[in-house]
Order: sequence, then structure tokens, then C-alpha cells
Amino acid sequence: MTKAREVDVVIGGGGLVGLSLGLALAQGGLKVAVADPVTPEQALAADFDGRVCALSYSSVRMLEALAVWPHLAADAQPIENILVTDARLGEKPSPFSLHFDAAEIGQPMGYIAENRHTRRALFAAAEGQKNLTYLAPAAVTGLTAEAGRITAHLSDGHTVHAKLAVAADGRPSPMREAMGIGIVGWSYAQSGIVVTVEHEQPHHGTAYEHFLPSGPFAILPMTGNRSSLVWTERADLVPQLLALDDEDFDAEIARRFGAHLGAVHAQKLRWSYPLRFHLARSYVKPRFALAGDAAHGIHPIAGQGFNLGLKDAAALAETTLDAARLGLDIGGLDPLKRYERWRRFDSVTMALAMDGFNRLFSNDIAPLRLARDVGMGVVDAIGPLRRLFMRNAGGDVGKLPRLLKGEAA
Repeated sequence: MTKAREVDVVIGGGGLVGLSLGLALAQGGLKVAVADPVTPEQALAADFDGRVCALSYSSVRMLEALAVWPHLAADAQPIENILVTDARLGEKPSPFSLHFDAAEIGQPMGYIAENRHTRRALFAAAEGQKNLTYLAPAAVTGLTAEAGRITAHLSDGHTVHAKLAVAADGRPSPMREAMGIGIVGWSYAQSGIVVTVEHEQPHHGTAYEHFLPSGPFAILPMTGNRSSLVWTERADLVPQLLALDDEDFDAEIARRFGAHLGAVHAQKLRWSYPLRFHLARSYVKPRFALAGDAAHGIHPIAGQGFNLGLKDAAALAETTLDAARLGLDIGGLDPLKRYERWRRFDSVTMALAMDGFNRLFSNDIAPLRLARDVGMGVVDAIGPLRRLFMRNAGGDVGKLPRLLKGEAA
């Protein structure tokens, strides 16, 4: 019989949030096992995941503190400007728009990085980390809480004993289900099409958010003359759009994209993701915690999902390491409840705000169009208010975990 592995923390899910948390805990001196059903080779393949991360500048500080950023910086595009407009398809944008300029805060508002490059950087930072064991392919298929520990049962037949188990296994989260934690949530009648486009003119680090009646159409600058499109569309139309040939698909993109960057051409690979909202009813149980999409799933309207997950990882690393340094039980409810209090309000507030923005802008109701257009104009005209919005987008408000300040956890 194979001997069970003994660690301090076992993390189910070795994606962007799970591996970030594992790195933070291991660098803080705890023994960590990260189990993921996908191998690194699969996760780094070009056709695995076409999405990008919009990294806030506080998230970049965290990646610097974890020694991840040096492996990612060359593949990350600084965001120098953000332009938000409201329009009907085929018509000129509203005269009211919102412009955020990085010069106002003296640094890029964030960076755009492909998920595969972020994963590669995390794997590079984890290589040689003696306190971190990466187990793949191996999913957590069951959890057994016992006196003083919790046991994770893996799909490869192995078991891991730990003082604390963390579910970072995505929105469906089998670990969350296994621990009996319910969610509040709903599906949007929208799906997100994700595709990378090449364009003639340079984007100069400008991100665009066009609000159309079917949903937001985001143009996110990537390295080179490339941008990532996050195209929110009615869910029933998405299969037809994805089935278009290259010429017709490019024409549909051009109708929404505009001519400001010259001719656009979509790369071959196309992805679509159903859009859902959910919040876990609780984030912790004895010896168990949720992080990232396992705890909350929000609309991608402002690209804040990964930043929320990194905040979870930073806060959970800090509360866990603080408890360990004090000689406390890291799987006890006191440190876990501290984590839950720290993160739950922020997560709920952000999730509901993104839901509200999507509902406000994804329609063609005349009074709402007028109200939102005037609102954008007001924010754009008031410097202190505009800069407050920029600080919020940069994740630089409220009580920040040490990692988000650029300090060790």
C-alpha cells in the first residue's frame, strides 16, 4: 500500500489561484501539496484556454513578491488607457464616454497577460520550491475530516493528510460540493466569445469597453499588434457566430470593433464560455476553505475575476501563516473565520456590482441609456472621482493583505 503524504496544507486545483496560494504558503515555510487533474503540458498548450488575465497593479505587486513576475513581465502588456463607450450596434458611440489615463496615477493601470503565460510563470516560480509538491494529473475526489487533520483522496489512488484543505478547483468545485457548502447563483442569457485578433495599427496600450445591447464587447491590448476580444453575446446566437467561416467572422468582429486600429483578423482558435453568477453560502468549515472561483463567480464585465481570486489567496496565506507563527492550529475555525470575514464582504460587493453594471448596460431601454451615459460623463469630468475608480480597478483600496502591498506574506 502506498504511504499517505503528510503536509500542512493540501490545495485542490492547481490553476492560477491554487498555485499562487501554494507558492505563498510554501514560501512562508509550510509544506504544501497542490493536486490538479490537468498536467502542466496540457495547461500550457495553446488550445487549452484562450483567455487573458487583466492584472491589477496590486496583483502585479503580489506576483513580484512571489517571484513570479520576472517570468511573466516580457509577455505582459501594460494598460495605459481605458476607454468606455456606450453604443448601439452599427451606430456611432454616445457622445458621453469615460477615459482613464495611467498618467493620472503615475503607473500602468494594470497588465494584460495570456492565461497560458501566467501559468508558465507560476510553474517556473514553483520549480525548485522545496516546500511545494505539485501532483498532476490528480483530482481531489473526496475529503475525510478527522481529529486534528483532514485527508484528501486523490483520483490517482493516493491520499494526502493535512491540517487544512483548500478548494481552488473552479466554479463547479467538487470539493465545495463534497463539504456540503451550497451556493446562491444564476445563469445569464449570455455567453462570452474569446478570440485573439491581429490588427494593422498599434493599440498603444489602450483597452476598450464598448457596451452594446447584447452585452459588453471588450478589446484588451496584448503584446504586439494583437488584442484579445471578450465578446459578450446572447447565448442562443453564439453557436451560429462560432460556426461562421473566417471571412464572415472577421466581418462580424469589424462591425463591433470599429476602424480605429485598421483591418482586423481573428486567429484560428475560438472559444466560448457560458456566463454565470454564484456566491458560496460560506467560505470555510473546520479544516476547509474556499478560494477563487470555488467561492465566487462574477460577470467578466471588468475583468476582475482573477484579481478577486488573488486577493483570496493573499488573505488566506496571511491568516494561515500568522496562525502558524503563533503556534495555533491552521485548520481551526478562528483563523479560517478571520479569512472569511476579510474576503466575503469584498467578494459579495464586487460580484453584485459587476452584476448590476451588466444589467444596467446590456439593454436598449431609453431612460437607462440616458442615465448611464450621463453618469459616465459625470465621472469623466470629475478628476478625484475618476481617480477613485482607477484605484478601485487597481485593487488598491481597503485593507490589503501584505502580498498585495508587495510584501512577503
